[in-house]
Amino acid sequence: MAENSSAEKTEDPTERKLRNAREEGQVARSVELPAAAVTISAILTLFFMGGYWIKQMAEIFASGFKFDRKSLDNPDLMVTAFAHQIGEAFLLIVPVLLVTAILAILTSGATGGYLFSLKSTLPKFSKLSLLSGFKRMFGANAAIELLKAILKFSLVTIVLWALVSRQMDPMIQLGQMAIEPALAAAGWMIAESALWLSLSLLIIALIDAPYQKYSFIKRMRMTKQEVKDEMKDMEGQPEVKQQIRRRQREMANNRMIQKVQDADVVITNPEHFAVALSYDPTGDGAPILLAKGSDHMAARIREEAEKHGVEMFAAPPLARALYFSTEVDQAVPESLYLAVAQVIAYVFSLADVRPGVAPMLKPQPKVPASMLFDANGKLMTS
Repeated sequence: MAENSSAEKTEDPTERKLRNAREEGQVARSVELPAAAVTISAILTLFFMGGYWIKQMAEIFASGFKFDRKSLDNPDLMVTAFAHQIGEAFLLIVPVLLVTAILAILTSGATGGYLFSLKSTLPKFSKLSLLSGFKRMFGANAAIELLKAILKFSLVTIVLWALVSRQMDPMIQLGQMAIEPALAAAGWMIAESALWLSLSLLIIALIDAPYQKYSFIKRMRMTKQEVKDEMKDMEGQPEVKQQIRRRQREMANNRMIQKVQDADVVITNPEHFAVALSYDPTGDGAPILLAKGSDHMAARIREEAEKHGVEMFAAPPLARALYFSTEVDQAVPESLYLAVAQVIAYVFSLADVRPGVAPMLKPQPKVPASMLFDANGKLMTS
C-alpha cells in the first residue's frame, strides 16, 4: 500500500515540468473556443453587413451579363472583366476573413497561451503503436470527446427545434408575400437562426475551456518521488545553488541587522566598516560581536543603530581589526580587550552624565601591531 500510494500522482506540477512541457508543445488547448468564436464572428459580420453585401453581389452578378460592342469583338476582354468581378467579390468578403482570422488567433491562445514548438511538429514513432492507438480510441479522452459531440448535437438540435417552432407561422406566411419582401423576411429569419445556433456553440466552449485546463494540469501531476528528484536535480544546478546561497546570505544579514538594537556600541570606520558590540557588565565574559559589515552593510548597521539610539564610536583601526578578526556571535580577541574596554567604558559613562559632573574624556583606543589591518584585510607592517 505504501508503494502504491507513493506512486500516485497527487502533487501539482512544478514550474520546471510545465516549462518543459511547453517547450515540447504540450499546453492546454480548447478546440471548441476558437471554433465558436470564428463561427459567431462570421455570422455577426454577415448579420450586420448582409444587406450591403447582397446589394453589392447583385450588382456584380448583373454586371456579368452586360456586354458592350468592344467586348463582343474582343473575347479576351471578357476574361479580364470576369477576373475584375471576382476581385470585387473577394473584396466584399475580406472583412469577414479579417474578423474571423483575428478572433481565431486571439482565442487560440486563451487557454494555454501562444506557442510555436518545433518539437511538436516532429514525428513520434510511439504514436504508431497499436496499443497506443487503442488507448486513444477507447480511453477516457475519447469518451470525453464523444460526450462533447453528443452534447453539441443535442444542444444544436434543441435550439434548432425551438427556432423552427417559433418561426413556423412566419415561414407559412412567406408564400402569401411578394417576392422581394418574402426574400427579405426569409433572409432575416435565416440570419437570426444562424446567430442563435452559433451562440449555442459558445455554451460548449465555455464548458470545454476550463475543462481542458483542468485536464492538462491533471495530466501533468507528479508523484512525491518525482518532485523530490526534480528538487535534487535543480539544487545541483550552479544557478540554483547561487540563488540559494544569495537567499541564505540575505536571511542571515537580516537576522544580524535585527541584533543591532541590542548592541551597546557600534564602532565605525566611520564609513566603510561598522561592528556592533554587546557587553554584560554583570558577567565575566568578554564583549560579543553582534553584527558587522562593510560599505552597504555598514550603512545599514549605522542606520539601525541610529534608529534604536545605539551609541556610535568612530575608531577606524579598531573597527577594521574587529571586522577582520572576529566573526558574528563570537567574543572579541584577547589582544583587543584593552581597546574595546576603553570604548565600552566611555559609552557606559555617557549614561551616567549628570549636571555638574564632567563627562569622561573620549579615549583614543590603540590597536596592537598584530591587529592592524588595511581596508583589504591585509596586515599592515609596522
